[in-house]
Amino acid sequence: MDESGDSGQPQPGAGGTDPAAPENGKPRRPREPGGGLLMGRPFGVPVYVAPSWFLVAALITWVFGGQLDRVLPELGAVRYLVSLFFAIAFYASVLVHELAHTVAALRYKLPVRRIQLQFFGGVSEIEKESETPGREFVLAFVGPLLSLVLAGVFYVAMKFVEPGTVPGVLLAGLMISNLIVAAFNLLPGLPLDGGRMLRAVVWKITGRAMSGTVAAAWVGRALAVTVLIGLPLLTHTGGLGNNPDDVSGMDTVTDALLAAILAAIIWTGAGNSLRMARLREHLPELRARTLTRRAVPVEAATPLSEALRRANEAGARALVVVDGHGDPKAVVREAAIVSVPEHRRPWVAVSALAQDLTVGMMISAELTGEELLDTLKASPATEYLVLEETGEIYGVLSTADVERAFVAAMARPAA
Repeated sequence: MDESGDSGQPQPGAGGTDPAAPENGKPRRPREPGGGLLMGRPFGVPVYVAPSWFLVAALITWVFGGQLDRVLPELGAVRYLVSLFFAIAFYASVLVHELAHTVAALRYKLPVRRIQLQFFGGVSEIEKESETPGREFVLAFVGPLLSLVLAGVFYVAMKFVEPGTVPGVLLAGLMISNLIVAAFNLLPGLPLDGGRMLRAVVWKITGRAMSGTVAAAWVGRALAVTVLIGLPLLTHTGGLGNNPDDVSGMDTVTDALLAAILAAIIWTGAGNSLRMARLREHLPELRARTLTRRAVPVEAATPLSEALRRANEAGARALVVVDGHGDPKAVVREAAIVSVPEHRRPWVAVSALAQDLTVGMMISAELTGEELLDTLKASPATEYLVLEETGEIYGVLSTADVERAFVAAMARPAA
């Protein structure tokens, strides 16, 4: 199953353990996360195989091996080696499906965090949202389209091999599996590609991306319920080509378990899409200028008690250490101030409580939304110096204030 989409949700105050320093005022991408076994970087995008894939590969090998035993009994134990090849070839097809999403995203200048092959398919983690419904539709449709193209390629290849042979059975299996992947992903519910296509259509009609997401997510939830109830029912009644008299109790349990897993994945994905849409709806409310605390400049040798007195007189809530020319050098940490008893504050210089400024800790007062969160994420710290475009000190931004504003914005219903 494919779940390509905007899954790089910003996390306020989070960051890698070894972030790169910003360059030319723009944050570098943090060290890419893992996600299993790294297989390569086509088009510069890391491809990972999740541990769950090995479980699915083993299951496919076992099931397909049983089918081969009926079609080609002369293979003996070798059938499991052929089945393993089929499992690998099938997931190679899934990778092609995901690469189609990736290439389209890169074509539209949308960064792709990674591709991960996992339980029931793969996912392309696209970090930005499409700017238009048309691009969203194309971005979603190219995956199933490539799966249909692959099915056609395998169908044509079948014409050149003998039916009932190992190549013939493998090509037939890959053709059918790619048709299933394409058909399943075209179902009109998030997080499937068809859901993203439905989202694009509703977005185009209403003019609001949020309306498209809500519609496609609820269709996705209805689809999850349908899968949970309908898949075992179809199998039990022979709707999938099975003879109802041949369906055993173990088959019924297996089908019910498979349906439950699929339904849970679809339901969870639809819910995550709704939460992500709400996040993006409220991200513009996060503004560095409005969240910044007013600060007063003090020299390094200034006693903490004197610095706090000046801040109280000015109505400020933060301290910035400056040199003799008034240039900022450090930010006094709020947690460090609180830890100093009041009777000791006249004897403690602010320099002892300050954190030296790095380039990443100096940010623009004009930053908003996702750009603000990405900047903080690139250089994790507890406080940041906020500057005007002219280079003048505007104030100090606390990560705790950003987190509180983020939680408050997410708690409000979408407009």
